[in-house]
Amino acid sequence: MNRSLLLVVEDDPEMRSVVSFTLRNYGYDVREAATGAEALSQIQTRTPDAMVLDLGLPDIDGFVVTACVRQEHEFPIIVLSARGEEQHQVRALDSGANDYVTKPFREGELMARIRAALRRPVPVAERRDLNVGDLRIDSTQRRVFVRGKEVTLTRTEFDLLDTLARNADRVVTHRQILRAVWGAEHVDEVHYLRVYIKLLRTKIEQDPAHPTRILTTLGVGYRLVSAETLS
Repeated sequence: MNRSLLLVVEDDPEMRSVVSFTLRNYGYDVREAATGAEALSQIQTRTPDAMVLDLGLPDIDGFVVTACVRQEHEFPIIVLSARGEEQHQVRALDSGANDYVTKPFREGELMARIRAALRRPVPVAERRDLNVGDLRIDSTQRRVFVRGKEVTLTRTEFDLLDTLARNADRVVTHRQILRAVWGAEHVDEVHYLRVYIKLLRTKIEQDPAHPTRILTTLGVGYRLVSAETLS
């Protein structure tokens, strides 16, 4: 079986060694880069299955690296950064990152995020049904089934769930969701989103007060999980 190739982009030699050792210990092939330029060069030589990227690189800002990669490639990018501020998380995700993990990181969490990022679904446009765990979405008939039982959603609730499902296991920012569901003129109307996320949870969560399907990344956005990825 071919092992997934991960590219670790980190300028701190000690941190790069720790991350790379952890990934290899979990069975991944790993290549390393200490700068943004080196990372982009390695990607041209051999495209990785995913990239773990630090934002504070000495030559090219990690946000720029992400944007450059997204011009040509769709492989998952997991940002691993000491910058825990909300604005950095939002900017990274808006630039094209799939997920954001802050340092110091928990080994189990990082590996769960990587596994989730590598489980990219086939684009919805290429198939009628979208399965996210035991959740099935029929985009053509606009029908939703949870554990085989159909649930009734309003048009807006369906569009919201469909948007999250298209990006399963990936954090989708408030602005990305609002633009997709309500339109560009409503990208700042976060209160719309909170209301409809609450309504949607009452219909697809076993315990809406303690959601396990639609997870909140505080101040950033929401993530629809395909499985229980975090312990």
